Amino acid sequence: MKLKFQFLLLSYFILNTLNAQLSNETVQKIDNLFAPWATENHPGGTVGIMKNGKIIYSKAFGLASLEYEVPNTTETKFNIASVSKQFTAMGIVKLHEKGLLSIDDDIRKYLPNMPDFGHTITIRHMLHHTSGMRSSNALLNLAGWRRQDPITNDDVYRFMLKQRELNFIPGDKYLYCNTGYILMAKIIENVTKQEFSQWMTSNIFEPLELVNTYVEDKYDRVIKKNATSYHGIDVFYKPQRSKYYTGSGNLRSTTTDVLHWLQNFSTPAPNWETSFEMLKTTDTLNDGSKNSYAFGVGISNFKNHTKISHNGGGSGWQSTASHYPEEQLSIVILSNFSSSKVKMIEPKIANILLKNKFKTTKKSVKPKIPLGKVIFSPEQLVGKYKTLSGRFVHVSIKNGALHVFQEWDNFEYNIYKTKGNIYESPKKLNKQFVFSKLKNNTAQLFSEYFNGRKSDAKRDNVKNVSNINLNDYTGKFYSPELESTIDIILKKQHLTAHHARHGSFLIKLINTEHFKIVDFGSVDIVRNSNSIITGIRISNTRALNVWFEKQ
Repeated sequence: MKLKFQFLLLSYFILNTLNAQLSNETVQKIDNLFAPWATENHPGGTVGIMKNGKIIYSKAFGLASLEYEVPNTTETKFNIASVSKQFTAMGIVKLHEKGLLSIDDDIRKYLPNMPDFGHTITIRHMLHHTSGMRSSNALLNLAGWRRQDPITNDDVYRFMLKQRELNFIPGDKYLYCNTGYILMAKIIENVTKQEFSQWMTSNIFEPLELVNTYVEDKYDRVIKKNATSYHGIDVFYKPQRSKYYTGSGNLRSTTTDVLHWLQNFSTPAPNWETSFEMLKTTDTLNDGSKNSYAFGVGISNFKNHTKISHNGGGSGWQSTASHYPEEQLSIVILSNFSSSKVKMIEPKIANILLKNKFKTTKKSVKPKIPLGKVIFSPEQLVGKYKTLSGRFVHVSIKNGALHVFQEWDNFEYNIYKTKGNIYESPKKLNKQFVFSKLKNNTAQLFSEYFNGRKSDAKRDNVKNVSNINLNDYTGKFYSPELESTIDIILKKQHLTAHHARHGSFLIKLINTEHFKIVDFGSVDIVRNSNSIITGIRISNTRALNVWFEKQ
């Protein structure tokens, strides 16, 4: 009993020392954000805040294990999910600095069995998520892998060797892609002749004194002070571990280690100055537009403060790590339950800590887009547009204003003209739209700019046709890239799709050339010169236009 009292007294002293730079009122405001985590029999997480190289807030909430009622502590290790990407990027940077590879090398120099896509994919493309490669989870879902099926680096690599097409030409667009970071782990192994986990420990974690950080590549081992993850909101259950790949995720760490890592973006450790500066490298796409995703981190703007950050999630884990270099402020939240919403909590903490420090002199960045000689009228912009992933956006005129409706999430808002064919959303959304390509007296394309990233949507010119023959759409469709078959079946005048592993899905027919397999993907019809259907191309969020040939 005496030892327990001494431990609690020591913990109280440490926490009060850490929080000394924050007022009691500020500490209470931050604590309140995590009050739901501190309820009985509830998972939670840890929160760390660093200012000018000193930890000023470090607390743990909830349970690391519901089964054994083990509480989270500030030393608990969590899977930091995609926050891991910046560490993999640093591995590539260090090899680049040593002259063992170049980030501008063709990836086939180190992965010679990768297919030739007809366009060079560089390591730089993979770092920036502009490679055009299909992302692992999205691709394997179309191949029939269920959400809970284990996926390893070898699984991803095996399927990439079968690919013959890309989502887009490398450098044309930004599209988040786990595959690139998984392949970079393999490149590190091929160059160094060491296991990725061992090399990262010897060359990244140990030199930077990240003593509680490691690559989790042995999934059945027992490590002390590791949290268990959970799904659910009021009732919790353990998810099956499905994401076993490394490079894009599966680092284990603590808030303390991640905070010390982030501080290097402001005050790097000796001999690491150029390395952390290189991680902040952003790039432009092939059309000259900006891509704000650097090397494993996003560079954005929060209340006119530069923000270097990344979020992560999967298999019950949620994480966020942010650094504000102008304030030398870092915020890290790691949690062990999927409904923790950490990426929504982090800006609230930043609001508390940066109150009255918001800059107003810095002008917002506008896209550098030629205005064009012809200015479109609002009527020429009205119509239905389809995104790369097959989602639809409706542009209309309501009450005299140009109105946008996103079909996939039923979200709608007005946009307002600023100059030429450039429109802006309300400030809280911080989006810009640029309409272009006038044809048949209507705009054929709009580009959306959000947080420094560009995404396109093309006008959907296919008209709905009644009295079509539904039997024309039925058949067996096979993808040689995925070795996977989808059956389109007509039952009681309703089309359904069936996959051997996923089961049956409803089909929503959009028009003669496009339909949606509900909860699976968006489908474009491919016809021959005689208008006979020869195949379909299926897209989901990060695997686009995957070819399935009609058998």
